[in-house]
Amino acid sequence: MAKTEEKETGADVQVGAKAVDPSQEGQGRGGRLRRKVRTGVVVSDGMDKTVVVRVDREFPHPLYTKRVIRSKKHHAHDEKNEYRVGDKVRIMETRPLSKQKRWRVTELLDRPE
Repeated sequence: MAKTEEKETGADVQVGAKAVDPSQEGQGRGGRLRRKVRTGVVVSDGMDKTVVVRVDREFPHPLYTKRVIRSKKHHAHDEKNEYRVGDKVRIMETRPLSKQKRWRVTELLDRPE
């Protein structure tokens, strides 16, 4: 069996010749760095710890080049029930939290008065 040298240097832990940064730990193959992020408007907040966010995307029609708007609704996790209908929020993809929830709200961008 081969020996591996273990040395601790500051925040990095060096095992053999490979240094592991603790801030990147658990993010194999991109992890949180590759999660999808979308911006949308809260259209429903009636559920407990869940909001429904409408995300619009705009693109030119392939043949007629007119701008077309398509929207999709995502169920997003709202831990503190702090977001209301009309709020503009940013959501991030996450692991499945329930049958429909695959997103979580990360921040409030704008709240109408």
